[in-house]
Order: sequence, then C-alpha cells, then structure tokens
Amino acid sequence: MGVKDFFVKKLIQSKLKGIPEEQQEQIIALVMENPQLFEKIGKEIQQKVKEGKGETAAAMEILRKYQGEIQKAMMNNNK
Repeated sequence: MGVKDFFVKKLIQSKLKGIPEEQQEQIIALVMENPQLFEKIGKEIQQKVKEGKGETAAAMEILRKYQGEIQKAMMNNNK
C-alpha cells in the first residue's frame, strides 16, 4: 500500500465512524478500486454545497444520480 492509499484509507475510515469494520473495509475497497468515480461524485457534491445546498441533500442527490454506477462497481467488487 502506497502512502496515498494509506491516507485515502484513513480519510475514509474517519468518515465512517460508527459503521461496522467489515462494512468499512468493503467501502474502502470499493473506493480504492474506483477512485475516478468517487472523485467525480465528491466534486459534484462539493459544487452543490457551494451553490447553497446542504451537504446531506447534495450527497443524496448526487449519489442517486450515480446509483447505477455504484451498484455496478459493488457487484464487480464482490466477484
């Protein structure tokens, strides 16, 4: 694991407090295998927040937009 991967993993873990460790590992693996998708999602959420939308509402909107791609990535990750 490179330095960048280490910091990405720690950042994700800090955002997932209260979620069981097994689920955290699944989410981390998904993000690590699909960084471009999650980077795009993060940027779009940030843009919505800058436009005045609440962070939770922005995240829900953007995650719904990419729901199909996330599900596809999850299915590929479980193989």
